[in-house]
Amino acid sequence: MATGPQGSDSQPEESGGQPEEQGAQPEDSGLKKELEQILAEAEVDLDSLPVEEQVGVLRSRLESAQKESAENLDLALRAQAEMANFRRRTDEERIAHSKFANSRLIANILPVLEELDLAIRHTEGSAEGQSSVNQSLLEGIKLIQRKLTGVLESEGVASIEAVGLMFNPVEHEAVGIEESDELEPGYVTQIVRPGFRQHDRVISPARVMVARAPQNK
Repeated sequence: MATGPQGSDSQPEESGGQPEEQGAQPEDSGLKKELEQILAEAEVDLDSLPVEEQVGVLRSRLESAQKESAENLDLALRAQAEMANFRRRTDEERIAHSKFANSRLIANILPVLEELDLAIRHTEGSAEGQSSVNQSLLEGIKLIQRKLTGVLESEGVASIEAVGLMFNPVEHEAVGIEESDELEPGYVTQIVRPGFRQHDRVISPARVMVARAPQNK
């Protein structure tokens, strides 16, 4: 008689636990299926597929690998081209810097050379009656001029040609116009002050006179 109520008391507890387990099973199975689907999409087991589908999967993987390889090759070629352009620009800047590193100093030396030229022309113009001392002084000035000219030439400095050439505003600076029967209008007749260039860069333009046609009287 005592066992009957106990059995009736235990049955509701067991029946009450079963619904909880049944409610958890659908949720766990849903997560499991979702996980299996994600894994299946991430990696396909070729052995479980028919031959036709295996070929399709392999072809898709091959096309993807070829596309990735082409993109990587394109990136590598672009990087190589950019590096080559960078090296070229660096070399050009280095060469330009080395070519014109002394341009400021040369620009300051050129007026000294011009003064020496003026002194030589003035002295040679009044050469008559000069003493041997003056002649020795003139030779000394010419020697200094030649040495200074040699130093400038070693740095790529050269005088700008002008006489008999068409006036060029890049290399010439017109200081006057004069009539000429020998040269056509627009051509340089004489140099008033010499000009110089260093390599392909004009340091100072030559000051010149420009020809014009003679006016009828």
